[in-house]
Amino acid sequence: MSASFLIRHACPAGLPWPVVVAWIVALGWLGRVVPAAFGLRRVPNLLLPEYDQVPAGEPTLTVVVPARNEQPNVAACLGSLLAQDYPHCRILAVDDRSTDATGSIMDALAAEHPDRLRVLHITELRPGWLGKTNALALAAAAAETDYLLFTDADVLFRADSVRRSLAYAVATGADHLVTLPTTILRRWDEGMVLGLFQTFSLWGARPWKIADPRARMDSIGIGSFNLLRRAAYLQIGGLEPQRLDVLEDITLGRRVKRAGLRQRIAFGRGLANVHWASGAFGLVEVMTKNIFSAFRFHISLALGACIWLLLFFVAPLPALCFAAVRVPAGIAVACTVWGYMLLRPTSGIPARNGLLAPVAGLLFTYTLLRSMVTTLRQGGVVWRGTFYPLAELRKHSTPLL
Repeated sequence: MSASFLIRHACPAGLPWPVVVAWIVALGWLGRVVPAAFGLRRVPNLLLPEYDQVPAGEPTLTVVVPARNEQPNVAACLGSLLAQDYPHCRILAVDDRSTDATGSIMDALAAEHPDRLRVLHITELRPGWLGKTNALALAAAAAETDYLLFTDADVLFRADSVRRSLAYAVATGADHLVTLPTTILRRWDEGMVLGLFQTFSLWGARPWKIADPRARMDSIGIGSFNLLRRAAYLQIGGLEPQRLDVLEDITLGRRVKRAGLRQRIAFGRGLANVHWASGAFGLVEVMTKNIFSAFRFHISLALGACIWLLLFFVAPLPALCFAAVRVPAGIAVACTVWGYMLLRPTSGIPARNGLLAPVAGLLFTYTLLRSMVTTLRQGGVVWRGTFYPLAELRKHSTPLL
């Protein structure tokens, strides 16, 4: 049954446009949350006993950890990787032009664990490359293992995370696996913003459709845990085609899926853990740097996203005050909270944060507008201390579709 059919029958001719819009929003939410209630059950949970095994054939794996000025985090990250219980796991840490003690911390750990940890020092950025993609590409070229795991220097891994993830990837023949990271929440407002951010998965890349080769628009890539078969990485041409892509993780996942390779996603709360930023405004600061790039620097797409945020996340709760739209608004609010409930077992974010969606939606809208204005005003993006001109970023952006 199409959405247009439902709207025509739910909204008789002659109704005011706010009522029609309210029903569109309500039916849109229903069309996303109801399938999610059934679909999310099909996403494997790597914490279950059947995934507590050694990967078949015991393939080799290199974990690539790029870092630029990550002195506060890198020792803990590398320590958690050195504690992995899978014996065929090697670590390649990349010191990407750091000006703090990141490189020396890496070297000290490598001296203690020469059989498991290597360090690659980058002193100059290759022209035409973003810093992180350059670091990942150089590290991947230096690795000769069966699998590559791209991660970030602020991620903490449980001791069995690599083994469980690799066992599932091998068992399913996956070319690319994302084990969803668990967000570490230190303040209530972090949960407010990240809860909204994670609910976007119900509207964008639906997790239960990732493994479906026919659902080409549903792809996944997360910088905290991108596990790739090395042969698949080489098949898509590595990172060269996206060398100036700010959101390299998302683009990598999209390229894998559209190449017809086997992509998988898995839950595993606590296997890979990351704290994004301190507080809601810390998250705003982090996302300001890169969120405009998610729309390939198109102003019209970014403004359209702002309107969507206001309609679907901000408007429903206050709309309950108006009798004419109370029913559709109530449906939208209930579906928002339901979405949070569905994601809570993996995110750990309480469902009550769904009632804070209007505040989070306003904050996210502000962040997107701030990112757009900042990028346009400075004529590019400042990322990890390096300026990248907007014209160059647009020229090398991979298409959204």
